[in-house]
Amino acid sequence: MLNVHESDVDVMIGLECHVQLNKLNTKLFCGCSSDYQNDPPNTHTCPVCLGLPGALPVINRKAVECGIKVALALNCTIQEETLFYRKNYYYPDLPRGFQISQYDFPLATGGIVHLEGEKGREIRINRVHIEEDPGRLVHKGAIEQAKYTMVDYNRSGMPLLEIVTEPDLKSPQEARQFLNKIRNILEYLDVFDGNLEGSLRVDANLSIEGGQRTEVKNISSYKGAERALLFELTRQKNILRRGKKVVQETRHFDEARGITISLRTKEVEHDYRYFPEPDLVVMRVGGWVREIERSLPELPDAKLDRFLREYGVSPVHAKVLTSNIHLANFFEGVASMIDPAFCTRWIADILKGELNYRGVGVERIAQPDFIDLMKLLEEDKITDHGAIEVIRTILDHGGDVGEIVREKGLLKAEIDETEIAVNAVIEEFKGAVDDYRSGKREALNFLVGQVMKKTRGRADPDHANKLLIGRIED
Repeated sequence: MLNVHESDVDVMIGLECHVQLNKLNTKLFCGCSSDYQNDPPNTHTCPVCLGLPGALPVINRKAVECGIKVALALNCTIQEETLFYRKNYYYPDLPRGFQISQYDFPLATGGIVHLEGEKGREIRINRVHIEEDPGRLVHKGAIEQAKYTMVDYNRSGMPLLEIVTEPDLKSPQEARQFLNKIRNILEYLDVFDGNLEGSLRVDANLSIEGGQRTEVKNISSYKGAERALLFELTRQKNILRRGKKVVQETRHFDEARGITISLRTKEVEHDYRYFPEPDLVVMRVGGWVREIERSLPELPDAKLDRFLREYGVSPVHAKVLTSNIHLANFFEGVASMIDPAFCTRWIADILKGELNYRGVGVERIAQPDFIDLMKLLEEDKITDHGAIEVIRTILDHGGDVGEIVREKGLLKAEIDETEIAVNAVIEEFKGAVDDYRSGKREALNFLVGQVMKKTRGRADPDHANKLLIGRIED
């Protein structure tokens, strides 16, 4: 198969990001609870979200306000008037037979998202608009071989925000970077919970060398978006290499197998027969913008710049610390009590690494506990090894810092205890001592490790190192 990194080609990728505004109490056009994630199928429904005859939609004002927040954060222009349309097509998970969405008069247009990197790329936002979410199809098996499909309407009618980019993205990796940036902005705005199923879904359009584009649906993760686009890019390159043409179509991403599957010939806009939704009036939102703009929190780029100025952290550490609003708040709380230069490495490198390894958030460790641990380090009462052991214990089992230190005996060993351990190691591992004397410097690391083992990590490694050298070379 052709390597996707071989030969430079003109790659054009545009994304349609469907953001579920799941922090609202109710759905977009009815009073059904939006907290449906862990409930049985088809238990969060009513005549409105099921599209029953005579049921009339009523717009959720908070959903519109959230949409304006996001549009402002993406540097968009908010339209003075916005209007809902009926997008007509039939899927089993769309009970009305049409979707209430926006078309000619979206909520906002013309934004910009800045990507980090040497080139400082700008990705243009075409539009931001509001629509209702369809239900959820559950296939019994792979989509093209499923014996049957079940429908869950709990999700039907959930407020969605669609963020549509221009085809400015140049690689699958850049698409993933963009999605990470979007998620970070959304979390700072507190409009969605990215850990919930279906909270951010992506349709990706890709074409190469100015040819026909394909739309890939059913992408439900950032890593999945990169995998789907890598597969699709390779597939299209192979088609062109064989002298054939790429056809315009809609394809399904099978995440389990990491492949895309043809669903249907791509629809065009007139297939949807858009027309204004007669049951909803024109919304005039221009007067809301100034007040909402004043309520916007500090956004990731602004927070990163402030961390550089205020705390003197490196650009790499600033990027890590601001990559998640919860981690940024955690850092600022710790830095108010501990020297920022000291705690930055522990949070951005060590703690973040342990959290990533476990796939958990910084909420797993209490801020006061981490401050207590940093104080023990500052006062030289515990080694780096011991501090890492405390962090791992809290993340895996919970507990109080002081109790963990006492139970595991992690307070630094007294000088005489380290000396006793050094003497014992020299006597016990004479072969390693001879290796060091013969010029094998790595033997010293082994001996230091044995001292740490005998003192259960309480010895200071630098002090043990010096003692060992002094005894062996004496």
